[in-house]
Amino acid sequence: MKLLARRSARAEDRFEKWIRQRHQERVLSGETQSTGACPNEAFLRGLARRSKKIPLSDPRIDHAANCPVCMTRILAIRSEYRSRQRTLTYALGTIGCLFVVAGLFVWSHYREHRRQTLAAAAPVSETVDLLNADTTRGQQLSRLQSVVLPATAVHLTIILPRFSLPGQYLVAVTRDQSGNGVIAEGLAPAATIKGQVRLSVSLDLRKAKPGAYFLSTTHEQDQAAYYYPLQIK
Repeated sequence: MKLLARRSARAEDRFEKWIRQRHQERVLSGETQSTGACPNEAFLRGLARRSKKIPLSDPRIDHAANCPVCMTRILAIRSEYRSRQRTLTYALGTIGCLFVVAGLFVWSHYREHRRQTLAAAAPVSETVDLLNADTTRGQQLSRLQSVVLPATAVHLTIILPRFSLPGQYLVAVTRDQSGNGVIAEGLAPAATIKGQVRLSVSLDLRKAKPGAYFLSTTHEQDQAAYYYPLQIK
């Protein structure tokens, strides 16, 4: 039933459209007669745009529907209106495309900036060889040439001094050899590899200003820290 109703409605629409076209042809060819004076431009524009403010009982509608001059003007206004609508649609489509392109550009720029930021924050691998360092404790400095590390995130491999024990170590970067002013620290297990006790730890030194610091190691079973001179550049 719904399908038949739709087909019937479409047939009626085509028939009404055909009637309107036939009437327009008769009006434009002068086969109809109109009474009274032609309505003003504002009324014709409202009629062309099918304004609901104009009541169907208005006698000017009957005149315009049978007047070749008014009908010509109404058709011209409708054509002008459709042209503006198409132009507006194209303009909105173009603006939408520009917004999409701009959004993709901003997103691409953001992704590249994020990639560069993450790349800059990627840890730098460094190795500190303390194998031959003297294991003096506390405020007595080990005899070792100053260790140099960059002011960035560091994945640090430390070769501990001879006779060091495997196990858990606390590795720290401090401002003095008393353990004050901790810049960065991390826990890491040490293991014996090819006769050397080694550990690997990640330290974030990005906030450290260039200058002199100390690198300390503390075994889990020994509360005394060993300090080594450190330069951050």
